[in-house]
Amino acid sequence: MKPKVDIIQLGLMDYKEAWDRQTEYQQALIQQKRDPASDGSVTHKLIICQHPAVYTLGKSGSEDNLIWNEEERNQKGVSYYKINRGGDITHHGPGQLVVYPIFDLDQFFTDVHLYVRLLEECVIMTLEDYGIVGGRLPDFTGVWLDGQPKRKICAIGVHLSRWVSLHGLAFNVNNDLSLFEGIIPCGIDAGDKTITSIEKELGRKVDMEEVAAKMIDNFAEIFEFEIIT
Repeated sequence: MKPKVDIIQLGLMDYKEAWDRQTEYQQALIQQKRDPASDGSVTHKLIICQHPAVYTLGKSGSEDNLIWNEEERNQKGVSYYKINRGGDITHHGPGQLVVYPIFDLDQFFTDVHLYVRLLEECVIMTLEDYGIVGGRLPDFTGVWLDGQPKRKICAIGVHLSRWVSLHGLAFNVNNDLSLFEGIIPCGIDAGDKTITSIEKELGRKVDMEEVAAKMIDNFAEIFEFEIIT
């Protein structure tokens, strides 16, 4: 039987509130796994949302990559959190599609590297729907567009506990890219690499609900699950 996934659309939600919601779902899945009376069946979650402007620093990141000080961040209306995902520093903001799979990978596969590659593949497939060719760069997580400079369009950072996933991907669609100037995105300080979005590549905004629907369909195809909501 295919895994069953509940699609949860949170809209625009404060980062900390969404993080708490993710954690609740993750802990509930872990408790189900621990329950000796459980039949082993679980309902996974796929959270779709956007966040008000925020910087988040992963547990392996460096605060040296945070350029704007607290006063500058306050002036720009950008909050800041140190969090428990992998990776370095990134930015979330309105117009960016954020996807948090809360999956028990025991029901899919127990391979972190494959999990990240499949997250990337969901984004690559969604880009194809807009005529954009996305791909990967050796030694750099996420989804990139080729050319000069190389352009990152999606950041990925995850955390696993008892093979239940937390955090996920941040896909630049229509968001304000100028706020990436307050950080060294993902700690990558290189003149041949920059940040982009669907809007920047196409020269027009695209419908966020449409992008979310395409992303959900691509997740269901790549991870081979049944959507229950």
